[in-house]
Amino acid sequence: MRRVGHKGADLITPGNTAASFEAALAAEVDMIEFDVLPERTDGTGELYLAHDYSDLGRRRGDALTLADGLALFRGEAYAGIELDVDLKLPGYEDRVVDALRDAALLDRTLISTMEEPSLRRVREIAPQVKLGWSVPRVKRNPFRSPFTAVPAYGMLQIIRRRLPAQVAAAIREGRVDAIMANFHVVTPALVRGVLDAGGEIYVWTVDDPRRIAELRGLGVTGCISNDPRLLAPAPA
Repeated sequence: MRRVGHKGADLITPGNTAASFEAALAAEVDMIEFDVLPERTDGTGELYLAHDYSDLGRRRGDALTLADGLALFRGEAYAGIELDVDLKLPGYEDRVVDALRDAALLDRTLISTMEEPSLRRVREIAPQVKLGWSVPRVKRNPFRSPFTAVPAYGMLQIIRRRLPAQVAAAIREGRVDAIMANFHVVTPALVRGVLDAGGEIYVWTVDDPRRIAELRGLGVTGCISNDPRLLAPAPA
């Protein structure tokens, strides 16, 4: 199972920062996930490494730009580390692809997003780049509030039944190469559906050692954690 650091290593040190990426590197990850957000919601302005606009607002003075981050990942210390570039909104796909191409990092990058228009655009302009479809499409965790948790669990059962066929079709049709699945929707049927279709499945965001062990047993391609130290294989 591939070890993926979420925002670098967000539980060790705040994510989408050079220090967090260094912590992920020290944890011997195979891949680093980070977020790219445009300065403005229409996709224009500077591109920053930030999860959302609240995050960007708190760190505007020292937030890394995409150019800063890619310069870091070009360094010798990160040679061989793959990148999961998560797009938060539609509208700036071309600029991200151009920046990755200019940095000679396209060949070790997976671009992921919940936004299906973004997946289609990246496939059009850079068909060689691996694409990851993040599912389900949610902006906030509905299980954190007692007002939304009960209906969310009901919807979860429907999603779990429908998702394996949906994502397998997307992979077989060449629309995506990987599924980035929230751990709530992961079932043996989903894992089998993705792998049998020739795709990869990465699970986010998992910080529970028992759940990590369960996912390893299911044969998922990779696990994304805020503390990538948890992803080290258990001693034999």
